[in-house]
Amino acid sequence: MRILHCLRAPVGGLFRHVLDLAEEQAAHGHDVGILAASTTEDRLTSAKFAAIAPKLRLGIARIPINRQPGLSDLAAVRAVRAHAATLDLDVLHGHGAKGGAYARFAARRLSARGHHVKSFYTPHGGSLNFKPGSLEQRILLMIEGGLESMTSGLIFESAYAARVYRSRVSAKGAPQRIIPNGLKPTDFTPAKPRPDATDLLFVGELRSIKGVDFLLKALAELKFDHPVTATIVGSGPDAEPLKKLASTLGLDNLVTFAGALPVREAFGLGRIMVVPSLAESFPYVVLEAAAAGLPLIATNVGGIPEIVADTDTVLIEPGNAAGLASALRATLGDAEAARGRAKRLRAKIESRFTVAAMTGAVLDFYAETSPRPARLPSWELKLQSHRQ
Repeated sequence: MRILHCLRAPVGGLFRHVLDLAEEQAAHGHDVGILAASTTEDRLTSAKFAAIAPKLRLGIARIPINRQPGLSDLAAVRAVRAHAATLDLDVLHGHGAKGGAYARFAARRLSARGHHVKSFYTPHGGSLNFKPGSLEQRILLMIEGGLESMTSGLIFESAYAARVYRSRVSAKGAPQRIIPNGLKPTDFTPAKPRPDATDLLFVGELRSIKGVDFLLKALAELKFDHPVTATIVGSGPDAEPLKKLASTLGLDNLVTFAGALPVREAFGLGRIMVVPSLAESFPYVVLEAAAAGLPLIATNVGGIPEIVADTDTVLIEPGNAAGLASALRATLGDAEAARGRAKRLRAKIESRFTVAAMTGAVLDFYAETSPRPARLPSWELKLQSHRQ
C-alpha cells in the first residue's frame, strides 16, 4: 500500500505514534510518507525526521498549520490535497483533530476525481479532550460528526476514547477499531537514575491539560516538612507561566525546568515518574516510564486505567493537589514497595503493548475497510459545473 500520515504538531506522544507506525509499515514493504506542520517544532523534531527520512519512500512534507481554527485551514487543506494528489495513495491516515480533518477532506476530493483513497482517523484525544459543554467543544464535535461520512475507518488507542467518541459524536457510522499504542523492545531497557537525579520527574508538553500546576502546588505543600525535588522535562505554551508559578510558590531550589529532551535521556533525571494530567487518551509517557521500570504516580483519567489494569498500581484523582501530595508522601516513604509495583507493571506492559501488534492490527484494518462514497456536497458540484 501507499500510505500518507497527516498530523499537525510533530511533538509529543502523537508524533511518536506516527513515527513508530510509519517505520514499521515501511519495514513491512509499504510505501509510506508523513505530512506535518512546519509551524510547530522543538529541538528534537528535526533529528527525529532526519532519522526516519531514509525509510520513507513517499518522503516528508511540511506545510504551515496553525493550532487554532481559522481561515488558514482552507489553504492547509488545499496543500494537503495537492501533495496527496502527487503520490497515487491508497490510504490517507489523519492523526489528531486537524490532521484527521485535512486527511478526510483531501481523500474525499481525490476520490471524487477518480482516485479511490481510503481515509482513516485516529483522534489521539484531540477534540474529545475539550471541556464538555463549552462552545468550542460543541463546534468541534459538530465538525467531527460531519466528517464521519468521509471516513473509511476510525482507530482509537483506548476503549476510553472509543466510548467518548460514541457518546459525543456518533454511536454508529464509520467502522471502528480499538488498537492500543505499542512499544519497541528497546523501550524495555531499565532506566538508570543519574547520581544527581531528583526525587520526581515529569515528561510532557507544558500546557494546562497536563496538570503540572497541580504538581507544583503539591510540592509547595510538602516543602515545609519534607522538601521534594523535581525535574520538569518538556516545552510548550505554558512553560513561562509554570516557571513563574514555581517561583511564586518558593520552589526555585527544588524544581528544575530542563526543556525538551529525548525521553530515554529524561528518564535518568528523576526516580519516580509523575503524570498529573487532567485528561489523556492513551499516553505514551505512561507506557514508556512503566517499560523503563520507573515507579509511577498517575491520575485516573482517559486510557491510563487500561494501561495499569490487573496490576497493583493505584491511580489518583486529577486536579487535586492535596491528594497528589499525599500520594507523593506515601510513595517516597516506601521506596521498596514502589519498586515492586513498578516491576510488576513493567512485566504486564511487556506482554500486552508492542509496536508489532499495533502495526499489524492497523494494516489489517486498512485492508479490510472499503473507501467511503465520495459524493461532493451539492454546492461544490454546482460550483464545478459553473467553472466548466
